[in-house]
Amino acid sequence: MRRFLLFIPFLIAVAIGGFSLWGLRADRDPSEIPSVLISKPAPQFDLSPLEGVPVPGLSTANLSGGDGPVLVNVFASWCVPCKAEHAVLTRFVNTNGVTLFGINYKDKPKEASAWLDNLGNPYERIGSDLDGRAGIEWGISGVPETFVINSEGIVIYRHVGPVLGTKAQKQVLEALVQAGLPQESI
Repeated sequence: MRRFLLFIPFLIAVAIGGFSLWGLRADRDPSEIPSVLISKPAPQFDLSPLEGVPVPGLSTANLSGGDGPVLVNVFASWCVPCKAEHAVLTRFVNTNGVTLFGINYKDKPKEASAWLDNLGNPYERIGSDLDGRAGIEWGISGVPETFVINSEGIVIYRHVGPVLGTKAQKQVLEALVQAGLPQESI
């Protein structure tokens, strides 16, 4: 019995090591985290405008009834990958005619405003999620995250992490087409 008890820590270490190796596999893509929101209406939220930025706030009501799909991007000025993807999102707006809405997540309004002044503001609407409550409703695991919403307010696609690289950009644009963006726009 005593030998068995000495063997238990070894078994625990092997189990933890196995789970760690499984989690670090090269074929695992963190942007493919499943979302319970896919094919369901966007969550209910109502966020006030971001102080110092001359665009209106964002609520669930803004996500449906438009001419086409919208891209909802959850970002923050303190997020390095958000800065990296900002040029891609701006290009989606300027080149592809994408409607881009933002949720500024747990960010100081002055810092977010300065960040947008510096990089440019491609967002048509921005909601300020100071306490992170809307982020919880959206089920985000961090920033940035980007959602494609069709004109009926249904979540079509979720991208976790920055929309960088050819594959990620293609996936988001394909989801926008699936949601109703004209094919010739991409």
